[in-house]
Amino acid sequence: MKMKVAQIGVANFGARRREIMRDSGLFNLIAAYDLNPEALKQCEAEDGAKPVDSYAELLATPDIEAVVISTGAKFHSEQIIQAAEKGLHVFVEKPLCSTPEEIKTLIEVQRKTGVVIGLGHNDHSHDAKSIRTRDLIESGELGTIATFEKTTCHSGGLQIKPGDWRGDPAKNPGGMLFQCGVHGLHELMFYFGPITDVSCIMRYDVNSVTGTADVALCHLIFASGLVGTLNAYHVSPYRHTLDIFGTKANLYRDERFFDEGTQMHIQCAGKSGAKELKEAVEFDESLTDVCGGMRSFYQAVREGGTPYPSLIDGARAVAVVFAAEQSARTGQIVKVEQPELIS
Repeated sequence: MKMKVAQIGVANFGARRREIMRDSGLFNLIAAYDLNPEALKQCEAEDGAKPVDSYAELLATPDIEAVVISTGAKFHSEQIIQAAEKGLHVFVEKPLCSTPEEIKTLIEVQRKTGVVIGLGHNDHSHDAKSIRTRDLIESGELGTIATFEKTTCHSGGLQIKPGDWRGDPAKNPGGMLFQCGVHGLHELMFYFGPITDVSCIMRYDVNSVTGTADVALCHLIFASGLVGTLNAYHVSPYRHTLDIFGTKANLYRDERFFDEGTQMHIQCAGKSGAKELKEAVEFDESLTDVCGGMRSFYQAVREGGTPYPSLIDGARAVAVVFAAEQSARTGQIVKVEQPELIS
C-alpha cells in the first residue's frame, strides 16, 4: 500500500525528490507547500498534490503518514521537530542541520516520538560505483589502504546573493564542505568507518559577498587509524574525484557531469622504476537504484528498523563539518562528537 505523504519545497531538488518518489511507486503525494506558486501548480499537475498555504496547514493534512522536507538546511531542524511532534515520519534532504546543538535536539526528539527519520544522502548500498569501490577495498585487491584524496567543488558559491542564508556562516558552516562535502563525508564513512578527528584550514576571502568558507582543506582521522584528505571548494568549476592509494594498487575515480557518468581506473604496483599503467574498472550499473534511500525509508516505516541513510548517518556527516569549522577557527585538531553516543 502506498504511503500518503506531504512535501514542503517542491521546486529545484524538491522536484527531483518528487520524481524519485513517483519512480519508486511507493508514495502518494497528497499535499504540498512552497513559497513559489508556479512550483505548486507544477507539483499539482505532475503529482496531484493539493497546494496549501503554510507548513502548519501541510502538517494538518488528514491521513498523511510522513512529511518530505526539501527546503534549505537552515530550516531543517525546526521543520523536522514540528513534524515529529505530530507523530509524522520525516524524510529530509541533506545536510541534516546547521549546528551541533540541533543534532542533540533532533536525536532527543526522535527518541521521544519514535518516528522514522530518513536522510537524502546518497544511498551507497544501492550505488554501483560505491559497491565496486568497497569491494575493491574489502577484497584486498588494493592491498593495505595507505590514504585517500577526495575533492568536491563547483562554482555555486559565486551565485550566492547578499542576504542569502548560504552566505551566513552560522547557517552554512564550512561553505562547500557543508553544502556538498557532507556527501563526501557520508561516502567515506561507508568505505572506512567512523571519523574521529579532523584538522582543517579554510579560506573565507575569495568571494567577498559571503562570510562562509570558500575553500576547506580537511585532514581526516578514522577510528581504524586511516588518514586522508577531503578538499571542498565553492568558487571553482565542477570537479568531483576520489583517489584511493593502496600498497598493491591505486584506485582513481572521476565523477563527471551526470550525462558523462563516472570513470574508474586502477593502477597496480610494479617493479621500482617501471611504468605502471592504468586500466579501466568496470562496474555493473544495474546494481544502482536511485530510489534505494526512499525504499529503505518506506520499509522502515512499514516494517520497523532503521532506514539507510538514517538520522544518525546525517548527523555523523555534519558533526565532522562542525568539527572542521572549529579546527579552522582555532588551528587545533578537533575530536568529532559521535552522534550515536549522545545520551
